[in-house]
Amino acid sequence: MDPQIPTLELDDIQGVVLRTRPSPYVGAYILLRIGDPQTGRRLMGRLADVVDSAANWWNPSLPALLNVALTYDGLMALGVPAASLDSFPDEFQQGMAARAATIGDTADSAPDRWEQPFGTGDIHVVLALIASDEASLAVVLERARQARESLPGLTVVYRQDFYQLPTGRTSFGYRDGIGNPEIEGSGAPSLPGYGPALKAGEFVLGYPDQTGNPPPMPQPAELGRNGTFLAWRKLHTRVAAFRQFLRTNSNGPDEEALLAAKIVGRWPSGAPLILAPEHDDPSLGADEQRNNDFRYFDADPNGLICPHGAHARRMNPRDALKNEIVDVNIHRMIRRGTNYGPILPEGVLEDDGADRGIVFVFMGASIGRQFEFAKSQWLNDGNAFGLDQEKDLLTGNNKGTGMYTIPKHPIRRRLHDISRFTITRGGEYCFVPGLGALRWLAAING
Repeated sequence: MDPQIPTLELDDIQGVVLRTRPSPYVGAYILLRIGDPQTGRRLMGRLADVVDSAANWWNPSLPALLNVALTYDGLMALGVPAASLDSFPDEFQQGMAARAATIGDTADSAPDRWEQPFGTGDIHVVLALIASDEASLAVVLERARQARESLPGLTVVYRQDFYQLPTGRTSFGYRDGIGNPEIEGSGAPSLPGYGPALKAGEFVLGYPDQTGNPPPMPQPAELGRNGTFLAWRKLHTRVAAFRQFLRTNSNGPDEEALLAAKIVGRWPSGAPLILAPEHDDPSLGADEQRNNDFRYFDADPNGLICPHGAHARRMNPRDALKNEIVDVNIHRMIRRGTNYGPILPEGVLEDDGADRGIVFVFMGASIGRQFEFAKSQWLNDGNAFGLDQEKDLLTGNNKGTGMYTIPKHPIRRRLHDISRFTITRGGEYCFVPGLGALRWLAAING
């Protein structure tokens, strides 16, 4: 092993940081309120013994994972000393609701329209449970129940169940989860197209990041080391409205499919548009050796194959901005999305009133430099891509007057009157402590 690559303390890092979800998957997020500091600290001690670490993250036979995260209000509810609370970054201290204007949670996505109790300060603990089947989920649910058992003043304030849809895709109909960054020292196999592994400190606190220095870390070191930050977001998807938009702006099913690929940057199978310009290629989409092995700058500098504003190109510009004053690698993030709600049957163009969407989870060392930067500069603003104020069509905070440009010879095509297709129903900024930090929290005197 390269001596310059730090050895990650995998047995202290929570498993969710390094392990992708199984397929198929089923799970639940259980959100708790701590009514008594001593009770909360007892919970931390119990969780330290049952939370899954990243030590065996690579084992595909593991049937289930239990992990935990804490909001800033949760840390206060535990009685964390003021000096430690003040050492957390401002974005985390303020919370997601207070940062709504920065990340584009306005109009229908504004915090005053969120489901309760998001943004109220009553969410303190997020338990994340994910399994490969219902039987395995029942086992890990019981593990979580026992950790909470006989602890007065501990209240379940929200539960969000999730599962893989029968199609294996998102509610919009596209394969998700391709292109998460590789983390140096994690031991993950290197796949074509992912580029060099990024420094561990971009995602796990206590290690050097891309600058060669460890990023700021909550203090004391026992609290911050091997932790990471998390943005948890419940996103309702307006699937019928998106299908209507495609139908209105296309002449026939084939053109609809191509238009959707121009918007997403990939075909439903996961095949990248830049490698499959004319039609979907399921074999390419399923091939991990090929489905992420591409660049933009030399292959498609003008966006004639994959538009500059395509969702996948905006979320991970790869080399597209290499002549700009921006280091794409310091804005990368781990994504752990899961689906909730029923699928809208194929071909249905009318909204059936069901709540369906994605629970989007970001993880990284910096909420501001990674998540908030991507939301504000790449998804809700087009300047980085030469698109002025043009927003991401699929997830941007469009207001019915949005525009989307598709480069084309001899005349580019522009779509107008774009509304919002993804609506925030709630969210929280969280801290994912290392297992040692859970024990530190359990031992607070107060």
